[in-house]
Amino acid sequence: MAEAQRPEPGVVDRGDIGLYSRPEPEGGFSSGDIVAGSVALVWLALVGGFFLFSGNPTGSGGALSTIMVLVAIFLPVALIWIAAISLRTAREMREESHRLQAAIDAMRHAYVSQAQAGISRPSVEKRLDEIAAAARQAESAIVTFTTRRDTGGPQASSVAKAALAQPAGAAEQQPALALGTPAEALAEPVSVEDFIRALNFPDSPKDKDGFRALRRALEDRGMAKLIRASQDALTLLSQDGIYMDDLKPDRARPELWRRFAQGERGRAIAPLGGVRDRSSLALSAGRMRQDTIFRDAAHHFLRQFDRTFVEFEKNATDQEIADLAETRTARAFMLLGRVAGIFD
Repeated sequence: MAEAQRPEPGVVDRGDIGLYSRPEPEGGFSSGDIVAGSVALVWLALVGGFFLFSGNPTGSGGALSTIMVLVAIFLPVALIWIAAISLRTAREMREESHRLQAAIDAMRHAYVSQAQAGISRPSVEKRLDEIAAAARQAESAIVTFTTRRDTGGPQASSVAKAALAQPAGAAEQQPALALGTPAEALAEPVSVEDFIRALNFPDSPKDKDGFRALRRALEDRGMAKLIRASQDALTLLSQDGIYMDDLKPDRARPELWRRFAQGERGRAIAPLGGVRDRSSLALSAGRMRQDTIFRDAAHHFLRQFDRTFVEFEKNATDQEIADLAETRTARAFMLLGRVAGIFD
C-alpha cells in the first residue's frame, strides 16, 4: 500500500467518513449471469417451439402429466441459475482470498525489509513529527465545528442527562487560576445520546445528526481526546482494510462493562473482547509488533477509552452501556484490547 495514499490521522473531515466503513461493491450483471440468462431463454424457446409444432396432445395423463411437464420445463432453468450463482460465489471467494493473500504478502515483505535494514531512528522521529503536525492541523479544523445548529432547541438540551459524571481527565488538568469562570464551565454538558452518536462517527457526509453530535462532543476537552484517539486508530486500521462495520463482536452483558469501569481486569472480563474475526486480529497483531506509530496510537486510544468510560459508567443505564458497545469506537476497543492483551 503506497504511503502517499494513506490518509493522515487526527483530522476530522467529511471526506474521511468512508474510511470507517467498507466501500459498497459495484452492481451490474456479470458475464456468467448473461450466459445463464441466454441459455435459459434458448431452452424456453425450444420448449415453446416443441409445443407449438407438436400439436395439441389430448387425453393423456391428467394433472400428474401436467405437473411432470412443468417440472421438465422449469427444472433445467433452475439448474442453470443455480450453476451461475455458484460460479459467481466461487469467483468472489477467490478474489477475497487473493486480496487477503496480497495483504499477508505485503506484511511479510515489510517485516523482512525491516528485519534486514532495521528501523532507523530518524525515520521514526520523522513519523512522530508528521503526527504532531497532523494534530496541530486537527486543532485548526475544530474551528469548523464550533458553529452548530441544534435542532432540538434549548429546552430539549437542558433536560438531557450528561454523558460523563465529570470531565474525563479532570484530575490531570492543572489547577484553575482565580481569573473568573471559564467558558467551558458555562457550556451545557454533552448528552448521553450525543456522546454515543459521536463515538460512532457520522455514517456519511449527509448524516447531519452525526456531525452535530460530533461537534458537540469535540467542544468537551475530555471527550475530544477520546474522539481524536479513536479517529487515529480507525484511520490506521482502515489502511489494512479493517473496517468496524465488518466486525460482528459477541455482545457482553452491561455488568461486565461496569466491572471493567470499576478496575477489574484479566480473564474475568474476557467476554468484552468479543471480536472473533481472525484476519482482523492477525493483521492488527502484526501491525502492533512492527509499526511503532500504530502501537503508540493503539495504546493511547486504549488509555483514553478506559478513562472516559469510567466517568460514563457512573451516569449510564444498562441500555446506554449496551448502545455504546455497538459504536465503532467500542468495536475498535474490543479489537485492539484483545491484541494488546488487556483481556488475558
